[in-house]
Amino acid sequence: MEYVTLSNNVKVPVLGIGTFMISPEDTEESVYTALKGGYRMIDTANAYMNEEAAGRGLARAVKEGIVKREDVFVSTKIWPTLYEKENAVEDTLKRLGLDFVDLLFIHQPAGNFTAGYQLIERAYREGKARSLGISNMHDEKLEKLLAAAEVLPHVIQLETHPYCTEKEIMGRLASCGTKLMGWYPLGHGDPGLLKEEIFTKLADKYHKSGAQIVLRWHTQMGFMTIPGSKNPDHIRDNINIFDFLLIDEEMAEIAKLDGTRKYYTADNATEEKYATMHLPFEG
Repeated sequence: MEYVTLSNNVKVPVLGIGTFMISPEDTEESVYTALKGGYRMIDTANAYMNEEAAGRGLARAVKEGIVKREDVFVSTKIWPTLYEKENAVEDTLKRLGLDFVDLLFIHQPAGNFTAGYQLIERAYREGKARSLGISNMHDEKLEKLLAAAEVLPHVIQLETHPYCTEKEIMGRLASCGTKLMGWYPLGHGDPGLLKEEIFTKLADKYHKSGAQIVLRWHTQMGFMTIPGSKNPDHIRDNINIFDFLLIDEEMAEIAKLDGTRKYYTADNATEEKYATMHLPFEG
């Protein structure tokens, strides 16, 4: 495994198991399978409704001696309707069955997101989170958060793949030392991405799949990436990317795809909807 070092010297595996759009029924097994196969990072969220299942998968792996808790990097995200709830972090930890998480995000730039960031800053100071993150932040909302932050975000989660590396946002965050963790790393399952000529050519050269080439590109870009799957074969293949390196010329060829497509574009209406979209466990 390779690692990224955050601005507060916390080390993060460059590749982890994502759990977005994976049911609670499948999440436990996916997390357990991933840890058994060498993964050391788990990403979940309040809104995924599978934190308890992710925690169970980790607990199984710890109980069986596959991993130690301190060797697994766990990240989760607080949902906007919980930003002003005093016990939001404690309830999150309870669902995960953990005393702390390694990375705690606010999930969306919606509602009172500055209060949400203050909430996770407090968790950081209290040792309940080893690092802090923001997700999907952009434009004036990003500026508002940075102006109010006492602890600058260590990580930002954004849609990231060869078509989209969010250069503008990351350029703005360069002085903050904020690192990028990408979601939709394989283009939200878009077969067109993996069929790009550069990826089919490199797959033949390195005897890898197109998905493995794309994931290797992520790690060589210095991004953290969290491909999700409930398929044991995909989980196994996604981590089997550390036995080869793309050369500079190949990275430069892939870079030509950047800026050509996004699969998700946030707008104010959507973000405001998130501010009132209560999760089932809120009652």
